Amino acid sequence: MATITDLSQLDLNQTYSYADYLTWRLKEAVELVKGKVMLMSPAPNVSHQRIERNLIIDIGTHLKNKRCQIFPAPFDVRLYDRKKSVLKNQDIVTVVQPDLCVICNPELLDKQGCNGAPDWIIEILSKGNSKREMQIKYQLYQESGVQEYWLVYPEAEAVHQFVLDDNGQYQLKNMYAEDDKAIPTLFPDLAIDLAELFAGCVDD
Repeated sequence: MATITDLSQLDLNQTYSYADYLTWRLKEAVELVKGKVMLMSPAPNVSHQRIERNLIIDIGTHLKNKRCQIFPAPFDVRLYDRKKSVLKNQDIVTVVQPDLCVICNPELLDKQGCNGAPDWIIEILSKGNSKREMQIKYQLYQESGVQEYWLVYPEAEAVHQFVLDDNGQYQLKNMYAEDDKAIPTLFPDLAIDLAELFAGCVDD
């Protein structure tokens, strides 16, 4: 069987598994959403990267010497319904690469990434991917049991914080902006200063 090196070799109407995904050698970065290939947005702009760097520093410093760990993209996160036990690669049909994720259960980590739902995912929106993050990934993260989900809006310099309720549904807990301090439910002693987070970020 020929090695997949170009998107044109894939049938975008077909359903693929994570086992298939691991054999591909594509130039483009892709994700799998319920078996369907989704092309990722182009390389992030400078503002996106500054925000991501600032979050890594703030969160990473807070988590030093703690059980939880932060991972930036590219980092494969395999997702499936939270009611299911850990699945094998051939049974997994969703793999995404969040901008940032925090994982507190080391048993979810293997050499390929994270097999199961991280505790906290942060997506930094770009002009080309807002629909995916706001709709498709919102549903994926909710059904797989990601406890906390942040959407970061660089242009508005705002953060929307979603937290799972007792029924497994996301509730909008806070909308942070301007000089607010964004506080994750998972780490109430961590306060991220939005003025510092967005400092130096311009509309690229």
